[in-house]
Amino acid sequence: MISVGIDVSKGKSTVCIMKPCGEILESPFDIGHTADELDSLISLIKSFDEETRVVMEDTGHYHLPVATYLSSHNIFVCCVNALRMKKFCSQSIRRAKTDKIDSIKIASFGITYWNELVKAYPSNVIYDELKFLARQYYQVTGMLVKSKVNFSNLLDQVMPKINDVLSNQGENHKLTEFVSRYIHFQNILDMGEMKFTSDYCKWAKKKGYRLNERKAAEILALAQNGIPTLPNSQSVKIAVSEAVKLIHSIEESRNTILAQMQDLCNTLPEYSVVKEMDCIGDTLAPRIIAEIGDVRRFKNKHSLIAYAGIDAPPYQSGAFHASERHISKRGNSYLRKTGYEIMQSLIKHKPADNAVYDFIQKKRSEGKCGKEAMIAGLNKFLRVYYGKVMEFYSEH
Repeated sequence: MISVGIDVSKGKSTVCIMKPCGEILESPFDIGHTADELDSLISLIKSFDEETRVVMEDTGHYHLPVATYLSSHNIFVCCVNALRMKKFCSQSIRRAKTDKIDSIKIASFGITYWNELVKAYPSNVIYDELKFLARQYYQVTGMLVKSKVNFSNLLDQVMPKINDVLSNQGENHKLTEFVSRYIHFQNILDMGEMKFTSDYCKWAKKKGYRLNERKAAEILALAQNGIPTLPNSQSVKIAVSEAVKLIHSIEESRNTILAQMQDLCNTLPEYSVVKEMDCIGDTLAPRIIAEIGDVRRFKNKHSLIAYAGIDAPPYQSGAFHASERHISKRGNSYLRKTGYEIMQSLIKHKPADNAVYDFIQKKRSEGKCGKEAMIAGLNKFLRVYYGKVMEFYSEH
């Protein structure tokens, strides 16, 4: 048996080819991530008259060109979890680290755990696209949160407490559109009561909001008693207008990404099954599918739970058996985040005859705090998800 250890980095990799007992067939050498150089590596691997397996670290996305290209040429490729590989490579006392040393250690890992090596699962292109879009969705959502925090800080300086008056309107854009129109409390005061009330009602009618003269009176009273800390200047007007434009632009980008995720999910058989589950709509369904991927790659429901990082591994030593264990968090943090949002949705809507919601309530009645009960509910949800989707595939 021959182990090919590949230490992957950006744009290039270092390769070491090893046999059992530490016999090195090819000393570490560098290859670029190009078709020509990978073809030469494939020719070298196939030249050996023994079973050969390629081992590399799962580095997020740097390893994907190499793993994909080698797999497409019928080469056995195993992508090892980065944490497991790090712990294996850090056993040396001196802790020397270079690309050449790492490639030797990775090849040694392949020899040591030869019988445990699992061939990289050929993922469906649609699931890959969904996962990619999901990451972009979270990036854009993070930008949106920062933009809204900045906008809130601006409001405290030009229209203090205006969000308290307009926060219960049930319209996501009403506050930003209102601020974009009036910019500063001083502009409202300069209009006077009658003109502002008339203008506000006309604007609300045009935008499709409720006509409410009492709300206009509340805003006017707030403007009269408020103390803005920024002047009603051209610079402030530009800053506020651009902050509103930025929020709307990011929201549009996020909605576009989500719409594409929904279109991709419509091509997947399990999408209808997932959407039929309580409190999972057009927003959460594509995200949970994107993070779980093809559920058929998990050998059982426990593997899916471990992938989410909400399993509690046993701990026993001698006569000691730990009864209280924390979740491992060794898994997909985005899956935990999305699952937690699903649990929040269940608690908010309280669906009847729902096994997951009933399980959360049961855990709460047993004295579990809110987060502990929700994590237990997420564990239950993933088991239900796995069972329903696998049943659907078995029938179709």
